[in-house]
Amino acid sequence: MISPYHEAGGSPVLRVAVDDLYRRVRDDPDTAPYFIGVDLVRLAAHQRAFLATALGGPQPYGGRDLAAAHAGLHVDDRAYDALVLHLVSALRDLGVRVAPLQAIAERLEGLRPLVVDAPSGEMVPGGAVRGA
Repeated sequence: MISPYHEAGGSPVLRVAVDDLYRRVRDDPDTAPYFIGVDLVRLAAHQRAFLATALGGPQPYGGRDLAAAHAGLHVDDRAYDALVLHLVSALRDLGVRVAPLQAIAERLEGLRPLVVDAPSGEMVPGGAVRGA
């Protein structure tokens, strides 16, 4: 069985998609507050490495685990959904077919409990109020 990583086009496609992802999240009021003051170049490199591993690519991921990396950020379901949608949209815009997009969305859904730790309406970095 071919992994979602390979079906999506591997490293070259993930590189472009992650760059596009961070352009999209900066422009989205649901996600932008989470990235205020964040080194997006560094974060994009971590995201590419993480996604490659999470989607079945050959590279091992050596970064912090998801729960530790997101602890205290008060990520809620709305922000998580927006980020996943932005990634899937970026991949779709690059020509990735529906089947791998669905597989990618399913894998990311399985990671939700490791990232989401706040109900809507909580404060997030940058001072925005969630769910308002």
